Amino acid sequence: MRRFAALGGCFALLLVVGVASSPLTAADDTIRAGIIGCDTSHVIAFTDLFNAPDADESLANVKVVAAFPGGSHDIASSRDRVGKFTEKLRDKGIQIVDSVDTLVDLVDVVLLESVDGRKHLEQVRPVFASGKRVFIDKPIAASLADTIEIADLSKESGVPFFSCSAIRFTPGISSARTDPKLGQITGCATYSPCPVEPTHPDLYWYGVHGVEALFTIMGPDCERVTRTQTEDTELVVGVWGDGLVGTFRGIRKGRRDYGALLFREKSNVFIEGFGGYEPLVKQIAQFFKTGVPPVSAEETIAIIAFMDAADESKRQGGMPVTIESVMARAKAEVADRK
Repeated sequence: MRRFAALGGCFALLLVVGVASSPLTAADDTIRAGIIGCDTSHVIAFTDLFNAPDADESLANVKVVAAFPGGSHDIASSRDRVGKFTEKLRDKGIQIVDSVDTLVDLVDVVLLESVDGRKHLEQVRPVFASGKRVFIDKPIAASLADTIEIADLSKESGVPFFSCSAIRFTPGISSARTDPKLGQITGCATYSPCPVEPTHPDLYWYGVHGVEALFTIMGPDCERVTRTQTEDTELVVGVWGDGLVGTFRGIRKGRRDYGALLFREKSNVFIEGFGGYEPLVKQIAQFFKTGVPPVSAEETIAIIAFMDAADESKRQGGMPVTIESVMARAKAEVADRK
């Protein structure tokens, strides 16, 4: 049976007006949230959901109150958007500050939204040191070693976190693993857009969405990975610990959408589309209130290890690569840093 168990500181400072010098005040029952990284549309979508006057009851007492712009000059989608999204947040009454350290002093919880996964490890350090719960948007990091170190810091500090793609909570995707109606899952094929960003490993940038869906359905126990790549397509095949096979198809040409085909004992099921951000934001709110992550650190590490193994398979000309081997290499890298 299956076991499911910166832009540089100068640019950021140009965006800051009226930096706070004392904590914001809030009603006793309001959880004050702060944003790190204003270079993704997620910051606007999440703020609108949390701060809506008629917010759903599950969101009503979490409010975004402050943000640190951040940004990365060598990623066009960061460099070209951080100013625009920062101004939109300011127009919504969000206080813009000049550092992560200032931000964590003003808030109760943190949304780490920087589009650049390379910055997440250093940006989350002061958050863990402050004892404040944090959601880390995808990708959790730009390497498996950084991902493992983030999980280690969380454990050492006793501060919980979680990280995932919003696709995880799309209706049908989120319930597939535990839905008993159609019998046990015997395999799965997922797909998503997969543009490549040169600063990140191939799948980390956007393929992570489809990989997240695959792991949401199949669970974390993948053992080995094989990858085939062409100019327009990625195909990654994983073999899970009980012999089941799951695949991810990354799309760079043709219709770029999201979906999954579940193979089950009694019937096969097709799930298409993206369920929006609200299901994820509700999960974030619940996590901020309870401290119980809806996605374990172990499963997030397994997702990154799958993508890391896919890169290694590519380097080896499509040979199978074990998850054990990439985990051992990444753990050794983390140990060398200490």
